[in-house]
Amino acid sequence: MKEIQNTFDMLFYYIKGVWIKKRYIMICSWLICPVGLVYVTLMPDTYRTEARVFVDTRSILKPLLEGLAVNDDPQQQIRMMARTLLSRPNLERIARETDMDIQTKNNQEFEKLIDKLSTEIRLRATGGRTPRSDNIYVISYENQDPNLAYNVVQKTLDLFVGTTLGESRQDTDSAARFLDQQLADYEKRLSADEQRLADFKRKYSDLLPGQGTFYSNLNRLKDNRDQVLLELKETEQQTDSLRNKLEAVQSNDLSGVTTGEKDRALRTRFDVRIEALQQQLDQLSLRYTELHPDVVETKNLLETLEVQRDAEIEKYLESRTSGQSNVSADDPFQQELALEISRLEGRIASLRVRESDHNIRIQALQDKIDQVPLVEAELTSLNREYDITKQKYEQLLSRRESATISRNADVSNDEVKFRVVDPARVPILPSGPNRPILYTLVIFVGFGLGLAVALLVSQLTPVIINRQSLERQLSIPVFGSISHAHKDKFKRIQRIRLAVFAMSSSSLVFIYISLVTIDILGLDLVGKVQGLIG
Repeated sequence: MKEIQNTFDMLFYYIKGVWIKKRYIMICSWLICPVGLVYVTLMPDTYRTEARVFVDTRSILKPLLEGLAVNDDPQQQIRMMARTLLSRPNLERIARETDMDIQTKNNQEFEKLIDKLSTEIRLRATGGRTPRSDNIYVISYENQDPNLAYNVVQKTLDLFVGTTLGESRQDTDSAARFLDQQLADYEKRLSADEQRLADFKRKYSDLLPGQGTFYSNLNRLKDNRDQVLLELKETEQQTDSLRNKLEAVQSNDLSGVTTGEKDRALRTRFDVRIEALQQQLDQLSLRYTELHPDVVETKNLLETLEVQRDAEIEKYLESRTSGQSNVSADDPFQQELALEISRLEGRIASLRVRESDHNIRIQALQDKIDQVPLVEAELTSLNREYDITKQKYEQLLSRRESATISRNADVSNDEVKFRVVDPARVPILPSGPNRPILYTLVIFVGFGLGLAVALLVSQLTPVIINRQSLERQLSIPVFGSISHAHKDKFKRIQRIRLAVFAMSSSSLVFIYISLVTIDILGLDLVGKVQGLIG
């Protein structure tokens, strides 16, 4: 309890000391407050302009072109553009388009202007609970000239919108140019590989036939040769058989030939008609009986032709027996044998030519059989290089088509759409400075500094206000005290000092309240003061 009482006594001592030194409060307040209040009053008005724009990244073409076109991330593109909007080239462009660079006289001033714009132009994304709310961007700028503030915000907004759309198309055009260049290079490489492969196949055409491998073609040639040899052997046997028959007919050596064999061996001009009548008779026998007129007539005609044929054969055999060794021109049998033998001999000659050609080709392939592995290995290498180049070329061609579709999609329907929610406007009322707060700050600083000075002076030159303070200062016991000799005069002086302090403080407070009221009412006190000064 005693400690609390000592604390209160110490606090009362400090307050009493400040109160006695209150003239320092008046001095500091009148030195600081009028100057501060006038400075705040004369501060020029600043005008704030801002614009809000909504970036819509939704596009109906994106799901439709899935897998056909190249789709970049518009959200990432917008974020990158927002971070690079206030780059130096863009700031220089804004300064030139708003004619702010005209106010600078040298490069140093222009650099200061660019630095000032980089800090005063603000671009921020408004956060929200939904992802789409992050796509609302606010561009703001403050300046003493309302028209200049509007122009800076408008140019920044135009630059933000135009550069974002331009970057998308520029990226697509750059990708298309790169793909065209790569396609041209790969087309040249593909043509060179095709020409090299064609020259190689032309050089080793005998080792690289059109179909199959070397060994399969060699085996095929051998199989064809075996077939030719078999056919040649069969034809030679047929020729020998026909030649023996012809010699037997020409030498009248038919003793070992039976009558049926003779008939089959010797053909006359009646044989064709006889065979036709026999077929006709067979058909009639299936349909009619033996007593049918057609059957009877056909049998009679067939018997007549057989008799004529037998008579002609007998006549031929008699002529052969009588010593006629030369073949008669009217003998159809000998003529047919001779023609058949001649045809078979021509067939034999053709088969021998084919056999010789196959032997030559087989021998040529067998002579080059040692080169086949090397040639096939080199051909495999050339085909592999050609296939890789062709595959890359086709991939690049497909990518170029995707880029073309993407570029056409960007032209027809932009993935990023800008909707200005709040357009930039020329401000009418100033946005700053906030004079009421500044006036209050000046008053607090003036009186606060006065209190601090009064407290400091009271501690440097302590004042005895009661017996306790005297004991504290002298560190000796005080046994008693007497009252002031001129107490009434002292009180009068104290009242005068209090009145002066009250008038001083109330004057400053009145000036403060007046200035705050004028600012709240929107009266142009600065313009009036400047008019009076002018």
